[in-house]
Parts: sequence; structure tokens; C-alpha cells
Amino acid sequence: MAGHSKWNNIKRKKEKTDAQRAKIFTKIGREISVIVREGGPNPAENSKLKDVIAKAKANNVPNDNIERIIKKASGESGGATYENNIYEGYGPSGVAVIVETLTDNRNRTAGDMRHYFDKYGGNLGQSGCVSFMFSRQGVLLVERANIDEESMMEQALDAGAIDFIAEDDVFDIRCEPSDFSQVRDALHYDFASAEIEYVPATYVKLTSDDDIKKMTKLLEMLEDNDDVQAVWHNWEEN
Repeated sequence: MAGHSKWNNIKRKKEKTDAQRAKIFTKIGREISVIVREGGPNPAENSKLKDVIAKAKANNVPNDNIERIIKKASGESGGATYENNIYEGYGPSGVAVIVETLTDNRNRTAGDMRHYFDKYGGNLGQSGCVSFMFSRQGVLLVERANIDEESMMEQALDAGAIDFIAEDDVFDIRCEPSDFSQVRDALHYDFASAEIEYVPATYVKLTSDDDIKKMTKLLEMLEDNDDVQAVWHNWEEN
């Protein structure tokens, strides 16, 4: 179910408008800039940069854009200072939600998060209120296409994966966060998605049309916010 839900999200993102894709590029660009400032511009020496470059490519960010952002960030001094903050809360009917943000104004972002949760049938909670329901895992998705399932599974396990899930349209490969870069680099495929994620232990199914509408809107508002880098939840989407 997890891979199926994630794949549906990816297909929707592929259908986004140019303006929405530009927003995704901007968010990834911000993440690259922060990582370059913290660890330097060489992905061979900065593993976090290597990972986010792979993420950028999976989201179809052009190589020229990536190189331009790295070059700019490595020569910058001063400017906006961004910090990572994680918000946790509940959506309609107790759906657990984790929001990762990168912001230059904590008060603004916190206010936005509280407003979204309150407006769409949820509530923002304290740190740790839902994260215990999730585990951190490396998640790599490869479209099935003409790839042989048995061969794919063997390669994934040999690379260090701890789980392999064959969905209808996609192969879902899981690994420990510490092994993520190793597993990704060992598998020479174009990934539909490759990230270290918060993976829920259980899922909540919404049956009320009103709850579904509110949850959909909550996710849209969160993902549209410039300060939000990623949203994780345990809603069992159809």
C-alpha cells in the first residue's frame, strides 16, 4: 500500500502545471543552497549534496540549474539564513502528518502551519506527537517498464536493500537510511523517486467525503507553501 500511495502522488506531480513545477525546482534549489553552505560544493565530499542532486534529477531539475545553484551558493556570504524545522499534527479523523520545512522566518512558518491545520479539520501538535508512528527509511521507486522482477529484486538485495515490494506499476525498494546512498548508487536505474522518508507503520482510511475534501486541501496548502520541503502522512489514499 505504501508504494502504491507514493506512486499515485508521483504521477500527480508529473501532471502539475509549469508554475507548480517551478515551485518544486525552487524548493529543491533552496535545499541545495543550504547543503552547499554547510558542507561544501563537492558531492564527492558532501554526501548530503550528492543525495539532493539525485533528488533534483528525479524531479527533472535541469543539470544547468543544479550547477548554477551550487556555484552561486558556494560563492555566497551573508544573505538569508535558513533553518530546518519539523511540525507534527493531526489531519481530519486522526490522520498523522509530519511537515519538514526550511525557513528564514520561524514565526511566519509556524503561523502558517497552525492556520492550515486549524482550517482543514486538524490540529498542530507538539514535537513527537506523531513521529513515533513513522520510521525513517530509504525509499527508491523504479517504474516496472520492461524490467524483470526477479532480476530487479536480486540486484536490490545484493545492493543492501532490506525489503523489495513489487507493485503493479513500480518496484518499491527499501533500505536503512545509513545505506541509502550505497543502495542508490549500486542500482543503475532512473528512479521515479529516491529519498529518505518517514514511512508510517499503519494507515488511516477516510470514509467521509468531507474528511477527504479537507485532507486533500490540507495537503495542497502545505505543499504549496514555499517553506515546506516535504509532507509525510498516513492517509491511505485510493
